[in-house]
Amino acid sequence: MQVYLVGGAVRDELLGQPVRERDWVVVGSTPAELERQGFRSVGREFPVFLHPRTGEEYALARLERKTAPGYRGFVTEFSPAVTLEQDLQRRDLTINAMARDGAGALIDPYGGRADLEARLLRHVSPAFAEDPVRILRVARFAARFAALGFSVAPETLQLMRAMVRGGEADALVSERVWRELERALATDHPERAFQVLQDCGALAVLLPELARAADLPAELDALHRATAVTTAQGQPDTAARWAALLAALPVDDVEALCERLRVPAEHRDLALLAARLHAHLHGAHGGPASLPTDAERMLSLLELGDAWRRPERFGRWLEVWCARAAAEAQPLVTVDRCAARLGAAQRASAAVQLDAAELAARRGPEIAALLHERRLAALRTLAPAL
Repeated sequence: MQVYLVGGAVRDELLGQPVRERDWVVVGSTPAELERQGFRSVGREFPVFLHPRTGEEYALARLERKTAPGYRGFVTEFSPAVTLEQDLQRRDLTINAMARDGAGALIDPYGGRADLEARLLRHVSPAFAEDPVRILRVARFAARFAALGFSVAPETLQLMRAMVRGGEADALVSERVWRELERALATDHPERAFQVLQDCGALAVLLPELARAADLPAELDALHRATAVTTAQGQPDTAARWAALLAALPVDDVEALCERLRVPAEHRDLALLAARLHAHLHGAHGGPASLPTDAERMLSLLELGDAWRRPERFGRWLEVWCARAAAEAQPLVTVDRCAARLGAAQRASAAVQLDAAELAARRGPEIAALLHERRLAALRTLAPAL
């Protein structure tokens, strides 16, 4: 039995990047032998085991045979006779098809190291075309390694286009599409993933609402600028990035896209809010970089944005708005001034309260009307600052 470190751990170590997890391939063994050694079986479709001490994944070397369209149409074959080279050959990209043996020697039968140095994402073999998920994976890797100068090899991009024309992308299920897109959104250059999907024709199949955007480069630029938005924990705010990407689309398109991909509620709600407010601003004020300056319109925006009941979400939308305004080449000082103005209006109007007597003397619509009047008065006191 021989054990090899494979895939991303080898790639990232050669790139000088942190190794987040390690995967292993076992050659010349059987499930029964691994179980006798205390490994726990977790693979449903092929033999994958967890190490009894480290919890790392160990997979028996295997072959795959295409039997039907789509990414589920495979039969997996494994036996002690399958070699490491055969196992590596079924992988997607050459940079993911390297291994290290127990002595640390690099095993690179398909030129992965040379492609790392050339900054190329290149498929290992024609079998790449058998799994449409690999289209999404290439897009994600293009986003992840964009800062290092990686690009998709021309022959790989050509193969991806042929896959799309052949209908392979149509077989992808929504959950898997979203899983890969969300991982791409968490990178430093998520816009690169969507550009790769556009270049190979998959964007029109998987995200047609985005593909028919009037100015796709502008939407991708807004997404790139939104990468500065993070959560309170300092992690990438993938919901804000998703909202920045879709904000200029029609609200109905955003709703349909999020429903079809089964996007999580947090991402869907922020994207819909961004689209509604974008449409409101564009229609009323000549463009999303033009926040209102009068109290009445400012209050209308705050009401539409549910700024008092959902202040945290409204604040995230404001960050999305800033990213989009910057993408429209608005001067940074103008963007910052607009954002500060809206933040001040939100705080002033949120401070408005009704006392118990006022609440007791009125019913629902009357309470809402009085709150509106008081909030408008509060904003009018800010008129010089607005």
